[in-house]
Amino acid sequence: MRIRLRDLGKYVSYFSELRRYSAMPGAETVAWKDLYPCLGERTSVTGFDTHYFYQDIWAFRKIFESGVREHVDVGSKVDYVGFLTAITKVTFIDIRPLRANLSNFTSLTGSILSIPFPDGSVSSLSCLHVAEHIGLGRYGDPLDPQGTIKACRELRRVLAPGGNLYFGLPVGKPRVCFNAHRIHSADSIRSYFDGLALKEFSLVDDSGIFTVGADIARANEARYGCGLFHFTR
Repeated sequence: MRIRLRDLGKYVSYFSELRRYSAMPGAETVAWKDLYPCLGERTSVTGFDTHYFYQDIWAFRKIFESGVREHVDVGSKVDYVGFLTAITKVTFIDIRPLRANLSNFTSLTGSILSIPFPDGSVSSLSCLHVAEHIGLGRYGDPLDPQGTIKACRELRRVLAPGGNLYFGLPVGKPRVCFNAHRIHSADSIRSYFDGLALKEFSLVDDSGIFTVGADIARANEARYGCGLFHFTR
């Protein structure tokens, strides 16, 4: 077990508590190999990742309210994809297939740069916190500075007339945090989907505040916000 100096005090408290627990009547024997220090969870409130929490709720609600019988997702968080199977048939596309045993679920091995559907064939489509990674090699994909742009164009290609695209990624002052992700201006994302109508823009700002129907100009001033775009064709 490697202990960082800054965590030394937490480990001292942990082992002190372990000794007290082990001395209590009825306490189980704790083997060294079974130690599992959890040191950062004594918080006054429940913490959560504001980007993923709000974006998944935002997209799930829209898909539920749309009443679609089939939905396609490209590379989003698997928890979100799994929950969607409770309300509709889901086809999940990722370079790393999801081996999950669920009804209403199909997993396809594929790339967001080459979605395995014909032009204009997908009526309900989502891609959340994915496109910002494309072309940085994080997931074994080829390096490409135009990765996000190409991903957006491919999503646009497969969206059917009258279809809905629920799209999210980090927005703010443009930069790349290699090899994790890019941050794009919200205006540039809108231009990448030229030809589609922006039905709604929502935002999780730098303070973690979620606003439905936000002013897109606010997003351009963020450092690491989450822009949520509902496009239609």
